[in-house]
Amino acid sequence: MSGLIGKKVGMTSIFDENGKNIPCTIIEAGPCVVTQVRTKEVDGYEALQLGFDDKKEKHTSKAAAGHFAKAGVTPKKKLVEFQGFESTYKLGDTITAEFFVEGEFVDVTGTSKGKGFQGVVRRHGFGGVGQSTHGQHNRLRAPGSVGASSYPSRVFKGMRMAGRMGAEKVTVQNLKVLKVIPEKNLIILKGCVPGHKNAYVTIHK
Repeated sequence: MSGLIGKKVGMTSIFDENGKNIPCTIIEAGPCVVTQVRTKEVDGYEALQLGFDDKKEKHTSKAAAGHFAKAGVTPKKKLVEFQGFESTYKLGDTITAEFFVEGEFVDVTGTSKGKGFQGVVRRHGFGGVGQSTHGQHNRLRAPGSVGASSYPSRVFKGMRMAGRMGAEKVTVQNLKVLKVIPEKNLIILKGCVPGHKNAYVTIHK
């Protein structure tokens, strides 16, 4: 799917024509620069590698610096490949937020906020003492019974237990583009998007 790299600015709400308050997310979509063009003859598939957000040269490796110099662009922090572009782009071309049209629906992929090590009540929605998770005696938020008796004498794989939560790749589908602000490279999407403020996301058509 074709798309762009963006950065989550934050959330707000706007009113529609009926006066309904709609929660929405503001994303800085681009400008993205074409840093590499994949072709079937050379790479076995067709795709565009896009770069977003400038990076200092002193923080760029020599190999990466050569890669960007070949495209004639400044070093970029984020590189992502996209397939299925309808238009033809050349090395060094810039794609802006005008790539998106108001009213269309997009998919947004990002990394969810990391929650650290969490217990079963928060991580899996266990009942805790109020709903008394099975096998629990006198502890408020304990997981309760996790295994069987003499058979199978072990805990089954995939048992819901405490552990690290969040910081996972998440895709939210069918978010409506409410508004495009090309002069500031911003798009406003209906609903929420995974990740913290200033987190990188990919927006797919």
